[in-house]
Amino acid sequence: IAALIGSPAAFAPAQTGKATTALNAFESELGAQPPLGFFDPLGLLDEAGQGRFDRLRYVEIKHGRICQLAFLGNIITRAGVHLPGNIATDGTKFSDVGNGWAGSFDVPVDGALQILFFVGFLELFVMKDVTGENEFVGDFRNGFIDFGWDSFDEETKLKKRAVELNNGRAAMMGILGLMVHEQLGGSLPVVGEM
Repeated sequence: IAALIGSPAAFAPAQTGKATTALNAFESELGAQPPLGFFDPLGLLDEAGQGRFDRLRYVEIKHGRICQLAFLGNIITRAGVHLPGNIATDGTKFSDVGNGWAGSFDVPVDGALQILFFVGFLELFVMKDVTGENEFVGDFRNGFIDFGWDSFDEETKLKKRAVELNNGRAAMMGILGLMVHEQLGGSLPVVGEM
């Protein structure tokens, strides 16, 4: 009888004390939101300082912005909307390029080089804090473009930053889903035939 009573205890989680780590420093950062709270399953921030956190947040924001553009571009081109004109000097039109991931292989070398140089230019000279007056990680206004940001109170600014962060996270999952479904084939609502 004692063996039967004690057997469920073998499957119960072991009781451990709560470990104090550097993660506690980031639990109140922007992006630590319900239902997950602070989520770092790979332990990238174990024993990390503020500099490491800021670098990872910068990368998260940048990838989120890129994925928002990629998702929107994927949906728009699948709807049949393309830029006018040619993508390369050989006469290949933007409308001749396919949709999605497979379409990236249809781009002629000249067009791919144009895209590569443009993205490189943005990365090296535009999309960074040049003047040192950023308010937060990912702020690339550089004292130039404001769009009324300075007229918002701190609570509104924090809310807008959280919205951008969450939209970027959703876009990262969204474009990943579109790329997976493109490989699987079939049809999706709004997107259409993959």
